[in-house]
Amino acid sequence: MSSQPDLDQLQRRIGYQFKSPDRLMLALTHRSYSNQNNERLEFLGDSIVNMVIAEYLFRNFDKAREGHLSRLRARMVKGVTLAEIAREFQLGSYLRLGSGELKSGGFRRESILADAVESVIGAIYLDSDFYTCQEQVLRWFEPRLKQLDLQDTQKDSKTRLQEYLQSRQFPLPRYEVVSVDGEAHSQTFHVSCVLPSLDRKTSGVGNSRRVAEQEAARSALKQLGVETP
Repeated sequence: MSSQPDLDQLQRRIGYQFKSPDRLMLALTHRSYSNQNNERLEFLGDSIVNMVIAEYLFRNFDKAREGHLSRLRARMVKGVTLAEIAREFQLGSYLRLGSGELKSGGFRRESILADAVESVIGAIYLDSDFYTCQEQVLRWFEPRLKQLDLQDTQKDSKTRLQEYLQSRQFPLPRYEVVSVDGEAHSQTFHVSCVLPSLDRKTSGVGNSRRVAEQEAARSALKQLGVETP
């Protein structure tokens, strides 16, 4: 991770050969490693991937409303999906991390992996042009894009629970972290969802606080009869 990675092997995996390998190296450099890091490339890559996926959805789901398109795009560009792509390329093995991040398993952390994918996208854009970058993004996302349909636009559990409570003028739920187990790089979160006005409390477990909160909200929706078990 902190040693010189084999960039040729990585470039074969991602399917793009850099004219300037220094751009790829910068895309793999986390802020914990150097002041010269991938944060600016991440900013650029985030905008590009959102644009590319948005255009694809606009062209391929011509009957979808704006809200449907937004939710489909959110599903594609969320951190979980980007981290999955990073793992497919074994990107974590090439990251340059500071000693603290290295010891805590930062090369496996979802947020760092997702940011690195966006940084590589930004680097490809600077190394080539928009259309070349677009081709790469669509190829990386192709298996997931082909599986999409309008049934995938359902709002997440926390949003549905919030809207259900607001429509009945009930107070919003309160999420509390009950406990966190495991090492820093492999944690399990236990979260409760408290509905004060309904005297209900549900729980959720996940490998991140966000996932655990979604599970707790889903359980609350089932208790309220909004969703079937």
